Amino acid sequence: MHKIFILSAFSSILEKADNYMLPCPFKYLTGYDCPGCGFQRSFLALLKGDFHHSFYLYPATVPILITLITGLSAHFWWGPKSKNLINVMYMITASIITVSYLFKVFTSHIH
Repeated sequence: MHKIFILSAFSSILEKADNYMLPCPFKYLTGYDCPGCGFQRSFLALLKGDFHHSFYLYPATVPILITLITGLSAHFWWGPKSKNLINVMYMITASIITVSYLFKVFTSHIH
């Protein structure tokens, strides 16, 4: 019974989450998307289970989350020995962000 209540509350929160998204200050000032624009909507779509739409909105969401979770875990368990792993993951994630941003800038991308 408690599981149903928790799922219902979680679903209700997800439906109202669009109202609480932070606006991008870079886009507000310049009118152009920043390299992080779309992450919040993509993360919300991912929480709703819509992986395809999440990837369409911001392809780097899953790599960012994997890097964050793996980086924190490796740092906690292995300490300084995990430095190379974390650096490689940062570089891969940064490359994905850069490529997807350049793709968005140089192609017609409609949300």
